[in-house]
Amino acid sequence: MTFALVKNKNNIDFLPRFYRLSFVSVLSNMMIPLAGLCDTAFLGHLRDIQPLAGVILASILFDYLYRIIKFLRSSTTAMTAQAVGKGDSQGIILAGLRSGLIAIAIALLILLLQYPIQKLGFAILSGSPAIEASGVEYFNARIWGAPAVLLNFVLIGWLLGKEKNSFVLLISIIANGSNVLFDYLMIYRWHWASSGAGLATALSQYLALIVALIGVAFNINWQELSPALKQIWKKESLQSAVSLKLNILVRYITIISAYSIFTNISAGMGTNLLTENGLLLQIALLSQFTIQGVGMTVQTLIGNFKGKGDYQKMIPLLLIAIVSTLVISLAFAGSAILFPETIFGILTNHTDISKEIVKYTIWLLPLLVFTAIVFMLEAYFIGLKEGKILRNSSLIAFVIVFIPLIQLTIKLQSINLLWFSLTAYMVSLMFSLAIQIPRIQKRIATAE
Repeated sequence: MTFALVKNKNNIDFLPRFYRLSFVSVLSNMMIPLAGLCDTAFLGHLRDIQPLAGVILASILFDYLYRIIKFLRSSTTAMTAQAVGKGDSQGIILAGLRSGLIAIAIALLILLLQYPIQKLGFAILSGSPAIEASGVEYFNARIWGAPAVLLNFVLIGWLLGKEKNSFVLLISIIANGSNVLFDYLMIYRWHWASSGAGLATALSQYLALIVALIGVAFNINWQELSPALKQIWKKESLQSAVSLKLNILVRYITIISAYSIFTNISAGMGTNLLTENGLLLQIALLSQFTIQGVGMTVQTLIGNFKGKGDYQKMIPLLLIAIVSTLVISLAFAGSAILFPETIFGILTNHTDISKEIVKYTIWLLPLLVFTAIVFMLEAYFIGLKEGKILRNSSLIAFVIVFIPLIQLTIKLQSINLLWFSLTAYMVSLMFSLAIQIPRIQKRIATAE
């Protein structure tokens, strides 16, 4: 049945559109970790390794503050794409307005609570006093970019839902290009180390926000704005939007918690191991951000198909996306495994780190492969606005599989078991999501 759907040419007539949107989304999304790699490369070539280790440690907090708040982007894309599919011009604007209000509220809360967040975060994290001092400097500088980061999530999600990917690419070029430039000035030229890295990232986000606002101004139907403003506080619709965002938020919290626990346990095993695993995760994140570019396209098209009632195209789209992202993940893992000295030599000139890291590069292969499949399955459910399935699957994989393995890892102090725990989390999440698809497809077909 599944392959018959793919063989039907009418069900895959979206292919040119899929590859066009994916190409632009991949380029824009790749620039985020590339800028992070530039942070790492600049700090990794300083004489003292502590600023690099401090930034890796402090990044755990920003994983919670920013990466989990990407639910704003994903949910906004899904709501906008479905409104576009239905031809609901007022719904398109409301998707952005409601998400924008939530983003501003969260950003203000983060700024108000930045001191207790910093204190609590570094009280939980493991690291030497010198490393924590560098991490605090990075945190204190970067935190002021919170309003720009959250609003960018919403605006980019809205533009993706309208398939204005060229604007998203331009936003990414401005944000990450300026980040690299500021890194060069503040880390290399002005020797501000970890605080310079944080300030560079914050400033680049405000430049990106200006470009994003210009992009929205060119793509909004201004005649629909006034009627939409009158509907923005409509209770039922606002509750539905908040509910979707909260469910997707749980997904982000669990997956980022898994990576953060992984990093924190690495820190407890020593500065060198923290740095080695941190560098490996940079490669993993580069692969994941690239794959997420395809995932953003899947979210948009699935939402659009649902709005139009083209449910027959959903499974072919999902299968093609999975195959495409498997090729990407294998390329990243293979490069790191086959050419470790070249890849990691770019990121650091500390030979003791680059030599030891070879022992663990093989773990990138299963981790990246299963992550690719998981991200495409998640994109499918996000596009359908099936937030509860994402929430429940994430919690099951995290609580039942990941946490027990992590407890065993702490007891045995095994690095390989630490990597296995992260990989097993992805495998369990993959199965938990996959078994839901037949039921959802049947429900959609029945509704049609």
